[in-house]
Amino acid sequence: MEYFYVPPEAIQHNTICVEGEEFSHLTHVMRKHVGDIIHVTDGCGSVYQATIESIVRRTARCTVASKDRRTNEPTTSLTLAVALLKNPSRFETMVEKTVELGVARIIPLVTTRTISRNAKTERWRKITVGAMKQSLRCVLPTVVEPVSFSDFLASVPSDGNRFIPHQDEKHSFVQLINTAKDSRTTVCIGPEGGFTEEEISAAVQCGFHPVSLGPRRLRSETAAIVAASLVLQ
Repeated sequence: MEYFYVPPEAIQHNTICVEGEEFSHLTHVMRKHVGDIIHVTDGCGSVYQATIESIVRRTARCTVASKDRRTNEPTTSLTLAVALLKNPSRFETMVEKTVELGVARIIPLVTTRTISRNAKTERWRKITVGAMKQSLRCVLPTVVEPVSFSDFLASVPSDGNRFIPHQDEKHSFVQLINTAKDSRTTVCIGPEGGFTEEEISAAVQCGFHPVSLGPRRLRSETAAIVAASLVLQ
């Protein structure tokens, strides 16, 4: 099964218009033709089964046959706040893999020990589209502009589970997440050098629980992927 993505405004009165890059993927890569049945997601929780009715210029018009909601979406809403990494490709890998796992929101962080401060937000958002389709999800995760760690802490909602992995911590993340009851979870992942003690202290004051992801030291992008897989298992 192959998913195609269109924004919600491209779906009107049971008609879906596939344009732009998705049109090229539909016609040139997947070689779809008039009469073929395809699956389209609007990134807002809906998946449509539709029939291609016409392909004119650079628009494929499709008629909706059925609609499903929240297909392949986790019951837990996970926000990952991850410090920008020195190697941009590692951050991109983290975005791709955590979206495939089911993350709902990604917040790039600028921390005390953050080395790279170059934001590639539009590229990250493009990666989320591909990862959403790859994993047959129907909700397009949000990737926001980078924020400072202090601003992030000030914006965290007062409810929901909050965890901050730290290599010197002994409390098992696995045990805590398995007993957590709230459906919303936020996890903070530090940069290559880790969070400072001051940042850990500030996070604790905001309700974050320091946790351990295991005895081995993990790269930041690996820690984010591990944390996501444990929350969304």
